[in-house]
Amino acid sequence: MMKFVKNYMESIDGVAVYPIFSLLIFFIFFVILFWWVVTAKKDYINKVSQFPLDNNDKTNITS
Repeated sequence: MMKFVKNYMESIDGVAVYPIFSLLIFFIFFVILFWWVVTAKKDYINKVSQFPLDNNDKTNITS
């Protein structure tokens, strides 16, 4: 199966661009995510971190 995929991919002109493009998207996403985490306000982080522990929900979840 991999031999078929390899032969098929080698026949496409400019196929080497796709892995570079994928790596670039991956890298940019995590740089932006890191920038957001570093610049996030501490009071916002504290407020959001308390959501799972908040017992004042008006919805009643029953199993």
